[in-house]
Amino acid sequence: MTKKLSGKAAIAGAIGSAAIAAAMLYANKRREKKKGPAQPGPIPSGEKPETD
Repeated sequence: MTKKLSGKAAIAGAIGSAAIAAAMLYANKRREKKKGPAQPGPIPSGEKPETD
């Protein structure tokens, strides 16, 4: 009976570890998305950008 409990505990630990890893990946992806697009570089031709 002890072996069954340790096997169940190992499975529960593996599932828990996978859930934590998935949550961290999701949070990191949201953080990168929140930053927004990077600032564009200078115009290659050297002209001033026109605004509306």
